[in-house]
Amino acid sequence: MTAAPAPVRVVAAVIRRGDEYLVCQRPAHKRHGGLWEFPGGKLQGGESLADAARRELREELGVRVTATGPVYFVAADPGAAFVIEFLAVTIDGTPRPAEHAQVAWVPAAALGDLPLCPGDRAFVATLRGGGVAAPP
Repeated sequence: MTAAPAPVRVVAAVIRRGDEYLVCQRPAHKRHGGLWEFPGGKLQGGESLADAARRELREELGVRVTATGPVYFVAADPGAAFVIEFLAVTIDGTPRPAEHAQVAWVPAAALGDLPLCPGDRAFVATLRGGGVAAPP
């Protein structure tokens, strides 16, 4: 019997500006290519969620994380070992896509209309259903 692979922790930054959330479209050549997600990435050895958010958002969007808050939601990525932790994040700077096809500020009410990655779709459903307090 083969053991299941160890979970790979992933941070997803929940960045809010008024009633809009920052989401990014994944490049076509990657897993879930063309779908939208909250920005972030895999934690590297010994990194905290906040450290990973700082590194990933600097690398992927050219912004500086000024604060992090609680984890609002945790979701497994179906068919993969990824466990995605949705973390409240505040940034400074204008997001510019270095790795994503595009970035957008999307009103909370319209998030569910986007073709989202599975974990992100589950998180948005909790936002819309009132299962999670809206991040600051």
